Amino acid sequence: MGKNKGSRITITLECECKNKTENRIQKRKNGISRYTTSKNRRNTPNRLEMKKFCKYCNCHSNFKEIK
Repeated sequence: MGKNKGSRITITLECECKNKTENRIQKRKNGISRYTTSKNRRNTPNRLEMKKFCKYCNCHSNFKEIK
């Protein structure tokens, strides 16, 4: 019999540059950069935030967990 995954869930991280309308950010092209990863629901009950590379912004920016 297979083992249960437990409290580990798959989440989606989305770049915050999508929501910004400032002219400071020079986008390479239009679009939304997203990553998928997993987290332990017991250890991190709140929303996850990581710094990752966005190919549309062409820089490292904050990625926030979305539903």
